[in-house]
Amino acid sequence: MSKLKKQIKANAAAVASALLLSATVSNTSAQEKTGILGMDHVGINVPDMEQAVNFFTDVLGFSAVTSLGPIPLDDTWKKNNHMNPKTGPVSFKMVKAGTGANIELFEYQDNKGSLQQPGGDDIGASHMAFYTNDISKSVAYLKSKGVQFLGEPFLMPSGDTEGETWVYFVTPWGSKMELVSYPNGKGYEKKNPATILWSPKDAVNTSTEKSASKPLSENEIKSLVEGHLAIWNERDLKKREVLMAKIYADAIEMVDSHFIAVGHKEINGFVDGLQQKNPNARFTHLKAIDVNHNIARLYWQNGTPEKPDAVTGMDLFVFENGKVVKLYVFVDSKK
Repeated sequence: MSKLKKQIKANAAAVASALLLSATVSNTSAQEKTGILGMDHVGINVPDMEQAVNFFTDVLGFSAVTSLGPIPLDDTWKKNNHMNPKTGPVSFKMVKAGTGANIELFEYQDNKGSLQQPGGDDIGASHMAFYTNDISKSVAYLKSKGVQFLGEPFLMPSGDTEGETWVYFVTPWGSKMELVSYPNGKGYEKKNPATILWSPKDAVNTSTEKSASKPLSENEIKSLVEGHLAIWNERDLKKREVLMAKIYADAIEMVDSHFIAVGHKEINGFVDGLQQKNPNARFTHLKAIDVNHNIARLYWQNGTPEKPDAVTGMDLFVFENGKVVKLYVFVDSKK
């Protein structure tokens, strides 16, 4: 009887493995047929677009990229999408959430739909989870910004998610979101599974490794510095944002003798203020750009065509992963 039980277990294990392999092959085949490469974005309805964008950019540090609307919706669209026929036009905003899927925000004018957030056990209830390498640090920072948490971080002690720490928090408009961290991996990975779940930390590490293996050339660095000049001469706020995304790292630090600006928004605001004070001034070269490995310096002048060198100085750049991560600004004493 003992041998029979062992044989049955062995056969069951073999069948289970075969079914798992079959399902994996079937899923891969289906994905190839649909042409789906992966997750592009997640969407969320918000009651106030400005409030939501400010939360994602100012608090979470993401970047708002594209906008569309307001767009009127016809009766057929509303009926097909189970919407109240009296709800008004819709506006969209796409937010870049670091490494991972983008977030698409929807705001409906004169919204006649339900204003009640779904409960945790309601069908259709959902949440977004953001990965962090240091969840304690992230929680402390978000609490300093007034973010409400639904409890304290919980470390999973066993099972497939062993080693994962998570905690829920609430947005200003009441949506539930999550912070999650597993810097040493999850329990299921110890079983050497055929498929490993995607993680932002793996994507970041891969990107860093690729960038480290192929440092920027001198010409590439000079091109980025020229792009920096274009940013500071660009009068259009939105165009500057696009240029910054190409040239500056998301968490770039600009260090001036009087202040430190962090991120695109703070630098963009400083440039905007500078241009408003001196609407006819432009930045131009004083000397050729110097490059030393991942560091470059630019000697510049700023002024009008009549007096192009009204202000002079030097910018020192530090490059990592193909973008400017540090910008040190030196302004010469007035003549």
